[in-house]
Amino acid sequence: MTAPSVLTPLLLTLKVAGLATLAAMVLGVAGGFAFSRRAFFGRDWLDAACAMPLVLPPTVLGYYLIVLMGRRGIIGSWLQDTFGISLVFTWQGAVLASAVVAFPLVYKSARAAFEGVDRNLENAARTLGATEARVFWRISLPLAWRGVLAGGMLAFARAMGEFGATLMIAGNLPGKTQTLSLAVYSAVQAGQDDLANFLVLVVTITCLLLLVATSKLAQPQH
Repeated sequence: MTAPSVLTPLLLTLKVAGLATLAAMVLGVAGGFAFSRRAFFGRDWLDAACAMPLVLPPTVLGYYLIVLMGRRGIIGSWLQDTFGISLVFTWQGAVLASAVVAFPLVYKSARAAFEGVDRNLENAARTLGATEARVFWRISLPLAWRGVLAGGMLAFARAMGEFGATLMIAGNLPGKTQTLSLAVYSAVQAGQDDLANFLVLVVTITCLLLLVATSKLAQPQH
């Protein structure tokens, strides 16, 4: 076991998980807030679609990503022809895969948190002349921040452990797209038990700490 064999996938995992969580937070908070405040035709179906990455097999998600973002995909071919951008076998593809699987955790947590905000406080701010943006930033989000942050921490933990969808679209290229979960898989396949044990320990401790912190945030305030 060498330092690069540990540090390289660890640093890549932190970068991928961090960027994926940021993307999931932006989209998840926006979606959670919109769904908690608006009723529209087909909302239940769209809500179910937003939660689908929680229940679909990771390889199925990876297949969808290839169909959409692959070099011959619906969006991927356009990116390739227009901007020369390809997400296949890149760390950016790993970010995309991790963001997709992490999104529902933020979305569900944010929606529940916003639904728990007292609507009378928001209406009172509107009667005082506050714009919708000001109501969101000064009333809704500050009151829902614990649930939103808890969802973000769960999303980060999920992004750190993402395997199937990442393997499908980004591959398992050491030093390029090999995250911790992929490094564990490669170490086991190669019979490098010491390396596998250490990487598993790092992931386990990190996720355990995040889950404990999330549990603390989820506890009601006194």
